[in-house]
Formats: sequence, C-alpha cells, structure tokens
Amino acid sequence: MLKTIAKCVIIGSGPAGYSAAIYAARADLNPIIYTGLEPGGQLTQTTIIDNYPGYPIGITGFELMENFKKQAERFGTIIIHDKISKVFISNEKSGIHTIQFSNKTLQSKGLIIATGASSKYLGLKNEKRLLGYGVSTCATCDGFFFKEKYVAVIGGGDTAIEEAIYLSKMCKYIYIFVRNNILKASKAMQRNVSYIKNIEIFFNHEVKDILGEKEVEGIKVINKENKNEKIFYVKGIFIAIGHIPNTELFKGQLKMDENNYIITKKGTTLTSKPGVFAAGDVQDPRYRQAITSAGTGCMAALDLEKYLINKFYYYK
Repeated sequence: MLKTIAKCVIIGSGPAGYSAAIYAARADLNPIIYTGLEPGGQLTQTTIIDNYPGYPIGITGFELMENFKKQAERFGTIIIHDKISKVFISNEKSGIHTIQFSNKTLQSKGLIIATGASSKYLGLKNEKRLLGYGVSTCATCDGFFFKEKYVAVIGGGDTAIEEAIYLSKMCKYIYIFVRNNILKASKAMQRNVSYIKNIEIFFNHEVKDILGEKEVEGIKVINKENKNEKIFYVKGIFIAIGHIPNTELFKGQLKMDENNYIITKKGTTLTSKPGVFAAGDVQDPRYRQAITSAGTGCMAALDLEKYLINKFYYYK
C-alpha cells in the first residue's frame, strides 16, 4: 500500500476528469488522475469539434484532450495511465477511500468519479472503422457537418427522435430505422416528429451493413417482415440506441438510478457517500456534452475542496 493518503483521486480522463484536475491542482489538492484504458474518453474518437468555446476554426477531439492534459500537468497533476481494478468507498463520515490498481493500493480522503458513459453500438464490422467519418453517436456534436445531406438515425427511443428532430433543421432528409414495429419514444416526442416533412420512419427494419471505404456512402437495411434488403445512400449515420454509464466499479456502493447513472444531489456533484463526487456523463444521462462535462468537473473539484476544509480542517 502506498503510504501517503491522497487528498484527491480522479478516476477518468475526459473533459470532466481533466477539468476537475485543473481546479483541484490550483487549490493545492495535489490530484492524482487515472486515465483508464481510453485516455481522453469518448471525445478522442471525434474528428472535428466545432461547438467547444474558444476554438473558432474547430479542433480535433484528440487535440482538445491533449490540451486538457497539458494544462492539468502544468499545475502539477499526477497522471497515471492505468485502469482501476477495485474501489472501496468508505461508509464512515470523513472516511478514507481505497483504490486498487496494478496490484497496488492507494488511499484518498476525496474521490472524483468521471468515468463517463459508453455508447451502445450495433456490432457491425464497419461501425467503429467509420466512426468520425460519417458514423456518429451525437447529432448535437456532428450534425453541422451534414448540412443539406441525407442521413440515417438508428433507434426508436427518445434519444433517437430528439436526434432526428435536431438534424431535420439542417439536413436535407432523415431516415429513421426502428427494429420493432413501434416507437419507444414518449407520446409527445412521437407527435412532434410526425409533423416534420423531411423525416421518414421505417419500422421493422434492421441495419445489416454500413457502406463506404474512407467515409460513409450508404447503409444496407433489411425489412424484417418480407426479408427484402435495400441500400439507402446517406452520408451520415447517427446511432442512437442508448448509452451505458461506466459505473460497474461502484455498484452497491453508491446510489444510482434505474439505468445505473450515479445520483448526485441537485445542483452539486455530491453522491450518496461523503467525500465522493461524480462529474460528467457518469451522472448525466441528459446533456452528454463536452462543455457540460467540463463544467461538472469544475464543480466536483470545488465541492471536494469545500468538503476537505470542513471535514479535515483544511487538508491536514
């Protein structure tokens, strides 16, 4: 076991994790951040980001996260490229939490969880290969690049319908492919989408393949009723079949909602256990944007600083 008890350990290295590290480091909390197996998080899979403030000509997801990392390092953040294997969250007030990684153990007075969420995928061979080259899991992030183009949205829940409605304002035409014969979206969402002329819904249609070498050129779907296959020539494919919060390490230790997102106290990043804070997509099933994740990362660091002052008499 490492002898020193840390003040701040951050699990996750997306916008939430690095923002928390920057603020925690500037508050002399000497943060330690564990990047996990995907340093930079989902954002590194995005080619161009045009909606993050401060970058008037856009920036790649990889470059943006490298900037986050360098800024965190400049203030003294210790960055460990490793995956946490186990976390033992103390039930005691002002307790000490235990983190295990690579056969080592570290204790910390404060813990910020910024492990994010993972998009659900269809499991097609070209899906990951063309991610960022026409395949996307975020219309708000990437819709701008498909102005006046034909695109497809996969899914029938609220997220899929929201994505389609958003895209309808800029894309020429949107096909929605739903595996079943009904939409799972709310009645209000179904009503809203029914009024939009450039959206067409195909029920009982399953995606069989994504076409294209260097970028998306089309999508092959099968009608599950008559088994007929058809190719739709689209430039963008938005997969909207849900997200899975990366909370496996914390199940049974923190309060979560029915979809396993960590529950935080309204207006804060406080979780159900003292000294444990959650930021970014791991506690946000609604917005899931880089800027909102970064904002909650800042909040988590400030919440942790206040906690340490109150509970440990200013970091003693």
